[in-house]
Amino acid sequence: MYYITKRLEISASHRLELDYPSKCSSLHGHNWIITVYCRAETLNNNGMVTDFTVIKELICDKLDHACLNDVLPFNPTAENIACWVVENVPNCYRADVQESEGNVASYVKE
Repeated sequence: MYYITKRLEISASHRLELDYPSKCSSLHGHNWIITVYCRAETLNNNGMVTDFTVIKELICDKLDHACLNDVLPFNPTAENIACWVVENVPNCYRADVQESEGNVASYVKE
């Protein structure tokens, strides 16, 4: 099994839709750190699991310097973003999304 990891940093804003009062319901921003984990039993024709440039394009082109509420079809919690990454990056089985120091959400495809 081959494994790769890609770490990205993006700047993006969001507001959370919560069922309780929270300052996070107001628009605010983060410098997000997204770590993408991919695996494959065999390498593609180019000798790769997934091209690092493709991973960057799929995530950064859509999310960097965006209001996440405007570009994602769900409540943009770190947990939901981690799931979105796994579902949208080829061969991705895990994503970690850090929205601030000490606050990390992970999604792992079982």
